[in-house]
Order: sequence, then C-alpha cells, then structure tokens
Amino acid sequence: MFDEISDKFEQAWKKLRGQDKITTSNIQGAIREVRRALLEADANLQVVKDFSDRLTQKAQGADVIAGVRPDQQFIKIVYDELVQVMGSENAPLAEAETAPTVILMAGLQGTGKTTASAKLALHLRKLNRTTLLVATDIYRPAAIDQLITLGNQIDVPVFQLGTDANPVEIARQGVAHAKAEGINTVIVDTAGRLQIDETMMAELVQIKQAIAPHEVLLVVDAMTGQEAANLTRTFHDQIGITGAILTKLDGDTRGGAALSVREISGQPIKFVGVGEKVEALQPFYPERMASRILGMGDVLTLVEKAQEEINIADAEKLQEKILSAKFDFDDFLKNTRMMKSMGSFGGLLKMLPGMKINDAQIKEAENQLKRCEAMISSMTKQERQDPDLLAKSPSRKQRIAKGSGYQLQDVTKLVSDFQRMRTMMQQMGKGKMPGMPGGGFPDMMGGNMPPGSQPSYGKKKKKKKGFGEL
Repeated sequence: MFDEISDKFEQAWKKLRGQDKITTSNIQGAIREVRRALLEADANLQVVKDFSDRLTQKAQGADVIAGVRPDQQFIKIVYDELVQVMGSENAPLAEAETAPTVILMAGLQGTGKTTASAKLALHLRKLNRTTLLVATDIYRPAAIDQLITLGNQIDVPVFQLGTDANPVEIARQGVAHAKAEGINTVIVDTAGRLQIDETMMAELVQIKQAIAPHEVLLVVDAMTGQEAANLTRTFHDQIGITGAILTKLDGDTRGGAALSVREISGQPIKFVGVGEKVEALQPFYPERMASRILGMGDVLTLVEKAQEEINIADAEKLQEKILSAKFDFDDFLKNTRMMKSMGSFGGLLKMLPGMKINDAQIKEAENQLKRCEAMISSMTKQERQDPDLLAKSPSRKQRIAKGSGYQLQDVTKLVSDFQRMRTMMQQMGKGKMPGMPGGGFPDMMGGNMPPGSQPSYGKKKKKKKGFGEL
C-alpha cells in the first residue's frame, strides 16, 4: 500500500549515502526528496511544510552516533517524526464506566461507513464486549438491509425502526434498548451524503445531543488523499470527533491521508480497514505504520494475525512433521489455507522486513499457489500423504495432470520442488540451511524467490542499501 512513497524515500537516503556526517548543505537535498515523496503521496500541503521544517531543525541539530552512518541517522529522525505526526501511540477505544459505551459513526457516503461499523462490532465481539448495531441511515437505498446482513454475518444484533422513522429517535431508542438488555457497546451507523451539507451536519449534531456518545469516529476513505484533511477539519469543527477510522488502506492509496488526519484534527486514527472482509480491521499503531511507510515491514502485526488465526496445537503438529520429514501434501494445503485466512499473500509478504517484491512477482506467486492447489486436489488421499509414490510413478503424475488441467511437466516440477522443500525444512530443523539450486528457495511459489527477497545464509554479510539498522 505504501510502495510508491517507500521508493521515493529511498531517493532521500541516497543523498546522504557515502557522506561522513550530516551538514547543512548535504541535508537539504535529502529533505527536498522527503518533501517530494510526501507531496506525491497526496499528503496535505501544510502538513508537509510543517513536517519538513521540523525535520530540518532536528536533522541539523543531530549528533551522529559513533558507528552509525549519516543516512541511517537521518532515517531514524524521519521515522521518529512520522510516528509523532501520526499520533505517537495507539489510542484505544473509550469504555464507559456504566454500560453501554456509545459510539457514533460519521462520514461521507461511499467511505465504507456501514461496513466499518460491522467490522468494529466484530472487533469488539472478539474482545468479549457485547455489541448492538443501530441503523439510522434511512436515506440510502438498502442501507438498513446492508447493516442487517452484516450483523447476521458476524452474529451481532441490529436495531432498526424502518425508513419512515426519525433518525434521532432511532438512535435514542437504540441506546435505550441496549441499556435495557445489558449490552456493553452501541455502534450507531449514521447517514452520509455525497458531499458535506448543512442538513447532514444538523442531523449529526441532533443525534449526538440525543445519545451523548463516548466516541465520535469519522470514517475516512484513505484514497481521498489531501481531501481527507479538509474533510476531517470540517467534521471536527462542526460535530467534534474523537478519532478516525481510515478505510481502504489496502487499495491503490499513496498514504497521504494517514499522515494528514491526525495532524489536522489533533484526534487520533484508531483503526484502519485493510480489506473488504469484516475481519479486515486493525487497531492503528503509528510506529508500525511508520515502519511500513519506510519499507521496513510490520512484524508485530504479522505475529498478531498469526496468533489470531493459527491453532497452536496444529502448528506444533506441523513442526513435528517438518522436523521428521513427514510433511506431506495435505500439510502443505492446510498450511496454505491457514496463511490465506491471515490475509492476502502480497499483504503478508510486505510485512516482512527487507522483502523487496513487486506486484507482478506477488501475482505470479499467487497464481502458482492456485496451480499447486489444483494439482494436489487431483491426487488420491494416499498420494497426498505419501509424496514419494508420485516420484516413482509417471502414470500417476499423468493422471493428476489430466485431472487438474495442467501438463505432465507441471506435476513433475511440483513433486520435485516439494521434495526439495521437505529436505530443506528438515535440515533447517537441525540448524542447517542448504544452498538451493538457483540461489533461492524451491520454486513452489512461482520461481526461485527474487533476489533481495530472501535471507542470505552462509554468505559474507554485504553492506546494506537502504534503511540499515534503526
């Protein structure tokens, strides 16, 4: 999601690479590249100006630490400033001392507000907080039906009085219903408009006065870029927001909205939407987002995804099979599907530090995984559990090729790659890392992993380009 801005930042580091210290003259070129990167990311102009000024001041006054190159020192300064701009630390949702906690959702039409309401309800349900969704959008066709459908999908009740009731009354009765039922949190989904207008704001103000929410969350489409800052300012001035949810951060966004919202409103981004599924909502951590913007991955979020989706007992069994060379095609399928449950393949790869892989390579890897699944699905139960059967039988491979719609050489390659991968996994378990043909991992993922996207074992450590060690 931040590929473009990460590449532009790389140009800034190059301005300082090879320098022995940070000076007034050599820092200007680097800051100019940072400013250009932020502007091309569609960050708010005033935010970029203030960011650049603070960066200049801090960089010129920085003492270069012994053993740290000037470009590395500058990266650390940029990282710290990015974290500061986006809010320093995660801001959790408010929780009322006396239930229910009331959350009012606001935003323009088309930002994903209704879906964000359902995503938030599911997130709270996972935290063992009972939740009620309240449908007050009586204007958009099928808006209430959409919320009911989403509520059924995540097993969260929806309160609604139809399209003829007054939105303020719906909200008031919804909160009263939650209080009577002992529900912990109420999420009120309000109507949006194609643009900000007086009628919309007046209705929001009336709903806010009627239910006295503990949180007023503005749902912002990350793809709106600079306009996100203006939108945030208007809503904050007129209704007073307490935080924001940034949606569509997985799309073709350049990242500017993530940098602008907090700086303009003074209110934190609390969650980010990273996909269309109702599970695709993550708490916002400024330090993790800064790391992703700078292309340094986000291992903590990756670990949290794994902890949420992976069964520990299954993982331990899988580890035992790997170490004893009993890893079979059934295990490979189970592992692949488990990985899919954590999100898109490309999204997971980009959370790994130093993983330089482009969209074309990701697409090829995803296509190769589909081919693998099709061929494995054409195998018998015995063949999946004993891959050596296929290595010895051309007729079995021919049957699988016909059944899956691929060529014999595709099946032969799958079996060969699988055997090499199984051998490599076993040796890794013994503390060894064999060199693979072609200088990479076995190519079950669509060719040997691209140069720079795999770790280097048993080789002399080369001087790093890019971000160095923070």
